[in-house]
Amino acid sequence: MMPAKEARSRKGLAESFIGRDIVSMRDLSTEQVLFILDLAEEYEEMNEPLLKGRILANLFFEPSTRTRLSFQAAMGRLGGSCIGFADASNSSVSKGESLADTIRVVENYCDIIVIRHKFEGAARLAADYSARPVLNAGDGTNQHPTQTLLDLFTIRKIHGRIDDLRVAFLGDLRYGRTVHSLIETLARFECQFVLVSPPQLRLPSEILDDLAALGVRCREEFDPSILPRDVDILYTTRIQKERFPDPIDYERVKNAFKLDREALSIYDKTVTVMHPLPRVNEISTDLDDYEGAAYFKQAKNGITVRKTLLSILLGAAQ
Repeated sequence: MMPAKEARSRKGLAESFIGRDIVSMRDLSTEQVLFILDLAEEYEEMNEPLLKGRILANLFFEPSTRTRLSFQAAMGRLGGSCIGFADASNSSVSKGESLADTIRVVENYCDIIVIRHKFEGAARLAADYSARPVLNAGDGTNQHPTQTLLDLFTIRKIHGRIDDLRVAFLGDLRYGRTVHSLIETLARFECQFVLVSPPQLRLPSEILDDLAALGVRCREEFDPSILPRDVDILYTTRIQKERFPDPIDYERVKNAFKLDREALSIYDKTVTVMHPLPRVNEISTDLDDYEGAAYFKQAKNGITVRKTLLSILLGAAQ
């Protein structure tokens, strides 16, 4: 039986989530992050109808496979149902309806809203207009908090911890919202970072400044063909063609690096290889059966973490 003090603490943490929005990882305290990860371990095999009769609205103004379908699957596994759209051109947005009006209409049909949008700040605006909880499923190049939480969950399952790890981020660090969310969160846990990217895709200066202010150990490398040896995790990202204002700039860097068996032969231990997916050509399929390949585990863990989030935000956590 759980000690009374611990049970009260857990109850208080669960109650702190009811009805709230999660737009950025900055919305969560470190204690809340750890609570989500702990609870997610219990939800891994949880398929009880905790959310029976509840409705999730999936509003995807940008393409998505894993995030949209895993939210839908998570809601279904817990007995709830989903409405929404996967293509904004099939909604009233195509007629000129504002995001604010879309949110004010949709909140009448659901209990919780998940939104992905191409513009930075769109999820925050949706949260401001909605009386329902709003979960940010990615807003432009800004944040992707539920991806960060499933990444943390995956890391802890593999390494047994999320603190004091050496993590290399490779690829599109400028536009990669998954990187922005994750690196800011791992910085709370005394992790060390190596940032590997072409110079034009380096991590935004404001995030670098924040890391420096926190005293985080971080070094930059601008030759993507040279992998850092002293790391536990290689977190790889796709060069995001859709984010480039100039197609010529994309062409210059689209094949900047590729991870394959030969590239990883420099390591004398198994390195965890992560990727938020989809991949294009930055990870060879010959790594799919590599012991440290974690990218499909990440996709699977997305259901577990999103089941957890939906439950706590709707006050159904057990």
